[in-house]
Amino acid sequence: MKNKSLTQYLVEQQRQEGVVSAELRLLIETVARACKAISHAVGKGALGGVLGSLDSENVQGEVQKKLDVLSNEILLDANEWGGHLAAMASEEMETIHLIPNRYPKGEYLLLFDPLDGSSNIDVNVSIGTIFSVLRAPADASGREIEERDFLQPGTRQVAAGYAVYGPQTMLVLTVGNGVVGFTLDRETGAWRLTHDDIRIPEQTAEFAINMSNMRHWEMPVRRYIHECLAGKEGPLGKNYNMRWVASMVADVHRILSRGGVFMYPRDERPSGKAGKLRLMYEANPMSFIVEQAGGVAIDGEHRILDIEPTALHQRVGVVLGSREEVERVQRYHREAQQN
Repeated sequence: MKNKSLTQYLVEQQRQEGVVSAELRLLIETVARACKAISHAVGKGALGGVLGSLDSENVQGEVQKKLDVLSNEILLDANEWGGHLAAMASEEMETIHLIPNRYPKGEYLLLFDPLDGSSNIDVNVSIGTIFSVLRAPADASGREIEERDFLQPGTRQVAAGYAVYGPQTMLVLTVGNGVVGFTLDRETGAWRLTHDDIRIPEQTAEFAINMSNMRHWEMPVRRYIHECLAGKEGPLGKNYNMRWVASMVADVHRILSRGGVFMYPRDERPSGKAGKLRLMYEANPMSFIVEQAGGVAIDGEHRILDIEPTALHQRVGVVLGSREEVERVQRYHREAQQN
């Protein structure tokens, strides 16, 4: 049934499917409310005085936008008092955020990229929020949460999602039982189910990559893109389109809607050898969503969700989307290793 509310959907997943606990349901609803507040701030733009940069950098060494900091604060404030979380971690913060002692603590860990694609803020292009939920380790009971408690492979995620702030504000969610999409009804303030079984087509004729980095790419990536550019007369036998928004949320959302492959690969530069995107805040939640929608997500050779994290802000190469195309890129990497 379409147009059911987010709460109705989550209650069904709790009662009928048994994949959502009451505590997890309340946590997801809290994150969704925070995304609604961020959407409102994004939508006001210059009218709200939130455009432009601050005289500060985040832990990644990136200049912070005003909306980066505001979005981070909205998510922290919304989630720290509800009693569902043991701790949080954000791409914008150097280390984890412990739940203050004055609030009750829960069994879950929340990780988020508060505003993905923030380079697009001032030019009014779609941006978004990405989040991931893990269970705190069993041995963390009775002690203070530490960074190492967050270092779990993506296979252990119990929920992941993103909000995209575009012409419509949408919340795309998985609790490990497929992928669904909710659209924010701005008149009532409700999240309404509008996409009830999102599936990525196995084949595609569209790719998303930053072509300006071509000279730095590893040979398997160059091979694949050259074959795409060769068109119908080339080895892949079809004409490809290229799309690149420079906002992972927007690019992946397009792929979930109509297929394609998103690539932010490792490259030969010292800054790019491990990859550029963050494993815990971007790659893992998006890979969980993509796999639940029938797609594939790899770092080049290996499944992203199987990676054992070694650091909170670890970076990784990302290739995800339509199964046939991603598996082709994976095969090219493995062939290159054998030669």
